[in-house]
This record gives sequence, C-alpha cells and structure tokens, in this order.
Amino acid sequence: MQTRPLFDSDLDGFRDSVRKFFEKEAVPFHAQWEKDGQVSKELWRKAGEMGFLCPTAPEEYGGVGADFRYSAVVMEEASALGLSGVGFSLHSDIVMPYILRHGTEAQKQTYIPKLISGELIGAIAMTEPGAGSDLQGVKTTAIKKGDSYILNGSKTFITNGQLCDLVIVVAKTDPKEGAKGTSLFIVEAGTKGFEKGQNLEKVGMKAQDTSEMFFQDVEIPAENLLGEAEGRGFIQLMQELPQERLLVGLTAMTACEAALQWTIDYTKERKAFGKPIMAFQNTRFKLAELKADIFAGRCFTDRCLELHLDNKLDVPTAAMLKQWTTDLQCKVMDECVQLHGGYGYMWEYPIARAWADARVQRIYAGTNEIMKEIVARAL
Repeated sequence: MQTRPLFDSDLDGFRDSVRKFFEKEAVPFHAQWEKDGQVSKELWRKAGEMGFLCPTAPEEYGGVGADFRYSAVVMEEASALGLSGVGFSLHSDIVMPYILRHGTEAQKQTYIPKLISGELIGAIAMTEPGAGSDLQGVKTTAIKKGDSYILNGSKTFITNGQLCDLVIVVAKTDPKEGAKGTSLFIVEAGTKGFEKGQNLEKVGMKAQDTSEMFFQDVEIPAENLLGEAEGRGFIQLMQELPQERLLVGLTAMTACEAALQWTIDYTKERKAFGKPIMAFQNTRFKLAELKADIFAGRCFTDRCLELHLDNKLDVPTAAMLKQWTTDLQCKVMDECVQLHGGYGYMWEYPIARAWADARVQRIYAGTNEIMKEIVARAL
C-alpha cells in the first residue's frame, strides 16, 4: 500500500474507527438503501454521536476543531467501501463550512451544533433545470419585502434532497446585476411554499437521495440571508469551490484504489483456458498501467490536500485535480469491468456499481470541460 506521510498514527486510529463504523452500520444495509433511494436517517444520528459529522467544526459550536485530514478520512473510507449513498461529505465539508465562514454568529450558533449531531441534515441548492455549471445563469429570485425575502424558483440534482432539514439556496436578490446580484439563503424544510420534488432515479449512486426542489412565494426571514449583506453569494461560492473539488478528487482516487484491488483479487481467482486470468500478459500489463496511474494520482491528490491544509490550494490547481482524477476514475472503472468479463456487468459485483457511480464525477462540482477552461484561463 502506498505510504501517505500526511496521515499519522492518530489519523490511522481514526480511520480504523470510521471503517469499523461503516462496516457495521452501513455496508449490511446499503443494498436495501439502493432500492429505497436513500440511506437511513438513523445512520446520520449514529455518525453524529461518533463524531464523524463535521469534524472540522470549532469547539465553540460543539465540534472538535480537527483539520481537514479527518474529513478526508471519512470520505475515503465511505468511497473505499462503495458507500455512494452516504452524503456526509456535502453536509460536513460544503454546507457546514458555508455557514461557518460566511454566516452570522446567530446562524452559526443555531445551525452548526445540530449539523454536528446529525439532528439536521444539510444540502445546497445551486443547479437549476436551465443552469448547471453556469451559476451566473441562476433564475431563482429572492426579492426583499419588508423584513423578509420572497423566494421563487426551482432547483434540481440536489444531493441529500429528500433527507435534508435545511438547504442553502442560491438566488438572485437583484436579477439585473448578474453575479453581483447573487445571494445565498438558509431555508429550512417545512417552510410554507418549499416543496421537495421527486427523488430522481439515477444511473448510479442509487442510495443517494437526489431531488428536485420548488420554491413558490417562500417567505424567508431577512436574518436567513447567509452573511451580513446581499450580493456576496457568487464570491462565497467561488471561495468554497477548491475544497469541493478536492473532495471529489479524494473520493475518486480511493475508488480507483478499491477497484484495482478488487480486480487483482478477481483475476487471481478467475480461470480461463485452464489458468488464472492474471497469468495472461495482457491482464498483467493492464493492471500495471492502472497501478502506475493510480500511484501518480494519489501523489497529486495528497499534494493538493497538503496545499489545502496550508490554505494554498488555488482554483486552477483544484480544477486540474478534479478533472484529472475523475477522468482517471472512469478509465480505471472501465478497464476493471473489462477484466471482470460478464461478471463485471452484474450489479451484485462491486465493480459494476463503482463503474456506474463514477460517471457523474466528471459532471458535478463543475463539468470537466469547465475545469479545463479554468486552467486554460490561468495559463
């Protein structure tokens, strides 16, 4: 196994605890959750009790104030076990940081302790039917009316969309100002006029609840504007994107490592023409190529993690990481399915599910085409 100097004995112990938790509380139930289209809320509460939600949250809000490596461990262990339905990373490392870094003190005190405990499940609503990677194209509006905002619009492809208790919504407070007129709002489930649509049926990530959302004349208290002033939303979004893309890269590389090991084990056991598949030169060469690519990808990813811990991970580097690792993930999964033969296309085999789960990684958090554009602009 590749040595990772960033992870010390304390983190190794934490990793072991996380793995055992998932093996007991998630792995036996994940197949049923895939049929249900969502994981159990009980899993969230148990994870909160164990300290596995929002590990980077400060002590003053009920957290432990750990660094981002602890979040990386939780994500990597879920990915290694194929638990694509567990939406902890978005909750812990996207939603909570938005509130922590941009929210008012009252918002932090109200929401962060409940996100840590799992009492509240968080989501973020950016994408719309007509606006995906182009966040400036958002049509949802939040118009000031007295001490409230009136929210109207719709969102789609929202992770944790069925289970969420609060959602950060991207909306235009001044539609004529484009990006400068964008703001973020905290909207609680159950607010009048806020409806969760259908749980979308996806090619992969079948245990992950991914939903539409509709907002019709939803009255939001002015204090639910994220931060102190309107028009800061686009800047807030851009500041958080490097961490989001690092999350994608970390899970991509862990999924690649898991897929490679499954395939090595399979090709050693499976026989064709009287000998193990591993005995064929083509198999060995393919696996050797994948091993080298994955080793290089892990080095790149851990370097980006190191930069992020020092607050030095810039937007172009994060974009390169997201694009390269997810392209590699899809390549690895495809090659590993091929080496499994017909069994690789059977849902009961983890490689089939990993192959289906991988494809969306090149789409969300900004498509890989957008990533290339970001890098090109920085040349």
